Amino acid sequence: MDAIQLAALLSGLILVASIASVELGVTVALIELTLGVATGNLFDLHSQEWLDFLATFASIVLTFLAGMEVDHAYLRRRARASFGIGISSFIGPFIVAACVAYFALDWSGRASLIAGTALSTTSLAVVYAVLIERGLTDTRIGKLLMSATFVTDVCTALALSAIFIKPNVWFPVFLIVSVGLILLLPRIAPWFFARYGDRVIEPEIKLVFACLLILIVLANLAHGHAVLPAFVLGLAMSRHFAEHREEQKRLRVVAFAFLTPFFFLKGGLNVSLGAVAANLGVLGALLAAKMLPKIAFVFPLARRAAPREATFATLLMSTGLTFGTISALYGLTAGIIDRTQFSLLVTVVVLSAVVPTAIAERWFLPDTSDECVEHQPHLPAEEYV
Repeated sequence: MDAIQLAALLSGLILVASIASVELGVTVALIELTLGVATGNLFDLHSQEWLDFLATFASIVLTFLAGMEVDHAYLRRRARASFGIGISSFIGPFIVAACVAYFALDWSGRASLIAGTALSTTSLAVVYAVLIERGLTDTRIGKLLMSATFVTDVCTALALSAIFIKPNVWFPVFLIVSVGLILLLPRIAPWFFARYGDRVIEPEIKLVFACLLILIVLANLAHGHAVLPAFVLGLAMSRHFAEHREEQKRLRVVAFAFLTPFFFLKGGLNVSLGAVAANLGVLGALLAAKMLPKIAFVFPLARRAAPREATFATLLMSTGLTFGTISALYGLTAGIIDRTQFSLLVTVVVLSAVVPTAIAERWFLPDTSDECVEHQPHLPAEEYV
């Protein structure tokens, strides 16, 4: 199938997923993932270079948007809960998954560490998509989830970098440019947006996209990844976008209408059901190694921080996608894991994105009717009872 045919097919799937999401009341990301798995295996579809680029860019844009939703004041105010849940969400699955892979599945030491890293993640993309679609981003539980997810993925990114990635001469350049953008863009944005914003050609969105693409280019040269600096850049820009909600809304429209569907569909295309069917026992062991520690470590802390929404928070903290896929793909390209191990890890990651989210939305969606969900970043905190 050539590029145009694949694009047309995926565009049709994106439309079907959107209609199904509205009719079924299920987050569109889950339907896109499921359609990607089904279509990829039914028609033996594989990703192409243009889709790899769009999916990579979409993951960075999603991460930037997620960073914009983190409330600085809330993160400082609830630092104990956010860091406690976030760090526990990383440590439990990392240790358990690595031990299961090494001792029970007889994987090599480095392959086991890849498994631990890939299965320790919480998906910013999935959590953010659910919170946006359910109107929970400005609620207390939404802010807690975004803050805790940020902490988990920082831990995962640091683990992947510390254990596997060997910096080259481009790494200092990547680091300096990342820090420079994080410090300068919030200062430049007010002038730039005032001078060039509110136009149909959307220069402010192009400025954000240009910065993110620069991070992607330098990250590739440095053998790193742009997810973490993109999130921190979004965090640095959150105050600006909180004061310019229309600009934020337009950026969301571009991302969710065009970019993110390709990211979720491509995630589904990575799953080989044939490899999975031949290793169902291994799949079950890896899935349990991710889900059980997540629940065991996160739920007690979530129950203390958000008693009414503890199950919802625990299920969403159990999701994985972006960093899990990135970690598994790094292991495959570096020759640390083979294709079967990669398919199993990615399948677990995709299942962890679909199953906990579907359960959380179906049976444990928070009732925020007694809470003002309008964005009010400077108001005093409302603590949980």
